[in-house]
This record gives sequence, structure tokens and C-alpha cells, in this order.
Amino acid sequence: MNTSRWDQRIYRANELARTHPFAAEALRFYERIAGFQKTIYSDIESACGHAKEPRAPGTLRDELDLFVLLPRFPHFLAFVETIAPAPLARSASGLIAQGAQHWQALLQASWRGPDQQPKPSCAEEALSRLFLQPYAEYLADHTQQTPPLHLQSVCSLCGGKPQAGVLRQEGDGGKRSLICSFCSNEWEFRRMLCPACGEENVENLVIYTADQFLHIRIEACDSCRHYIKTIDLTKNGNAVPIVDDLAAIPLSLWAEENGYSKVQANILGI
Repeated sequence: MNTSRWDQRIYRANELARTHPFAAEALRFYERIAGFQKTIYSDIESACGHAKEPRAPGTLRDELDLFVLLPRFPHFLAFVETIAPAPLARSASGLIAQGAQHWQALLQASWRGPDQQPKPSCAEEALSRLFLQPYAEYLADHTQQTPPLHLQSVCSLCGGKPQAGVLRQEGDGGKRSLICSFCSNEWEFRRMLCPACGEENVENLVIYTADQFLHIRIEACDSCRHYIKTIDLTKNGNAVPIVDDLAAIPLSLWAEENGYSKVQANILGI
């Protein structure tokens, strides 16, 4: 297991919580959750193996090993009950009382995707997503990938929408990629293109930055009124995209105040 990835997330959440008090509660919660997720990932890898498996594009959600996952779910809920903000802690407590049959139905519904019926409550969806994310990431990490033939605005492994964009150094500029909100897979994507609707007219693509987050920018589209945050690693190589996305709450507030909706909320619903 590449534990350094989880350790980087945990360290970055702690660092940003100290420097951005307005996001400290969310980041401290994520820091604890990431530690638990690291353990889940390690347990899954021990149970399921280290080999990479061939999977056809878009089939990652066809796999859900409840035999491995379900026994760990009540421990996760009990952990959340002790560390979460009060509303989510109450939801975890209530879910504990529901029992294994309800847990199984919830995890199956959340795994299949947001269009499934019956739709879980917002709190139950958040809890199951936090729990399932390391399993989805394990499957993505252990998949023999082939580059997609065409540019895609959703993840080629699971069909998930992107949570955030990333810019990495390439030549004299930055190469853009997107990070899946479900399995954390990353894929290349054109810079001046809306990942929600495919708009490419630069006059309709809005970029907004703030002084406190010079390495993060809102990339919004006036055609579909959606936005995504992109983390520029050429400006801050210490950033961890999925964590820095959590910290940049003022950017989210600006986007919402100006009528933009995020392509996909992150694992804390921000």
C-alpha cells in the first residue's frame, strides 16, 4: 500500500486547519476520517490482494464486496459518532440502530450512484460515501488502465463526476487533469473546456481567484452555470488537491453567491 498518499492528506489537512481557522472544523474532521480511511484501505488490500486486475471501462461499480466491507461499517459509524459535528454524529448514531439489513441496502444504493432509488438521505449518503471511498480508490489503484480513446468529462473507471481539477507543470505551462469524486482516479482534460457541458468559448469561461488561495482558482461556465476548483501545483507544490479543495470555502461562497453550482460536491458536501 502507498501509505504516503494518505499520510500526505492527513498532514495537509492538519496544516491547513492551523492556517485557515474558518475551515478548521471541516479539516479536523477530515483529518480524522482520512486516518480511518487509511486503515480501511490497508485492510481491504490485505484481504483482496495487491495485483492489478483488468476491468472494462465504466465497470468499477459492478464490484462491491460486502463480505469485506459490511463488518467494518458499524465500527466506522461508531467512530464518526465520536468525532463528527453534532448533526452528522446524530445521523451516525441513528444509523447504528438500523442494523445490518439497512446498512447493506444503503451501501448498495450509494455504490450504484446518485440516480438510484430509493435515494438515501443526505446524511446517510454522506456517511456511506465517506466509508466507501477507500474501497473505490482501492479498486481504481488496482485496475490495469488503458488510456481512453476520447476526451471524457467523467471518470472512465466508474463514471463519477470530477471533484477538482489539477494543473501540473508541462513545458512552459501547466497540464490540466481532473480527479474523480468517487474513486480518486485522475485523467487528462483540456484546459479551456467546461467539464460539465463541454463549452469551449473562452468568453463564457470565467476564472476567479482570491489572495488567500493564489494556487486555487474557480473555473466557472456561464453557459451551464457550473464550476470546478482547480489546484495549481505549479504555484504550490505542497498542495494536496482533494484537501485544498476542502479548505477553499471562500471560493465556494463566491461561486454560490454568483449563481454557480459545483460540478460535484466533495466528500464533506462542500
